[in-house]
Amino acid sequence: MVHGGGPQIGDLLKRIGKESEFVQGMRVTDNETMDVVEMVLGGLVNKEIVNLIHQHGGNSVGLTGKDGNMIVAKKLKITRNTPGMDAPEIIDIGHVGEVERINTGVIDMLIKGDFIPVIAPVGVDAQGRSYNINADLVAGKVAEALQAEKLMLLTNTAGLLDKSGNLLTGLTAKTVDELIADGTIYGGMLPKIQCALDAVQGGVKAAHIVDGRVEHAVMLEVFTDDGVGTLITAR
Repeated sequence: MVHGGGPQIGDLLKRIGKESEFVQGMRVTDNETMDVVEMVLGGLVNKEIVNLIHQHGGNSVGLTGKDGNMIVAKKLKITRNTPGMDAPEIIDIGHVGEVERINTGVIDMLIKGDFIPVIAPVGVDAQGRSYNINADLVAGKVAEALQAEKLMLLTNTAGLLDKSGNLLTGLTAKTVDELIADGTIYGGMLPKIQCALDAVQGGVKAAHIVDGRVEHAVMLEVFTDDGVGTLITAR
């Protein structure tokens, strides 16, 4: 299980008098903000999820990507095209990263011991610098590294909707590309869809985007014919 914690990070930053700033949907993460990110993701949110799993009869261990050098990261480069400039402008948003490599040793060990790994999406580079990474991106890369049967992305929407608001499912990589081209997929859904697409093209058999607000949503998606979310496969 990989989790985020954007609202909780924003709340704590506000309490300490620091405004959140976003560029292309990603939080600008200076040194102070990175400290807050690590405290909230690796501490507050991670341990709350671990505790909830235990309360419901499971066994879990909370981790960040720094444990066992699990998430090897590099700095994410953001560019912006500015009118009048010959080359794209490079924007520095601080300690925001992307996944370079997933080391599965700790995950494999925990799974063999019948524990659920609960992973906070904080990565580290070769110099020991910490990076805040999009949770969907980390989940997709972990699924690829494990060659998982399914990637389940829980969100607060019904799934991918068409322009009339109807749920789309049974999508292939080709169909997704067409939906991006015609503007059906845009904005905040783009990174989630791209993550799902990368996963199935990287060997994961299926990716599902599911509304986490629906009770038993994962079971309904996996064990019923119609499902309750958006299913994406490579072909």
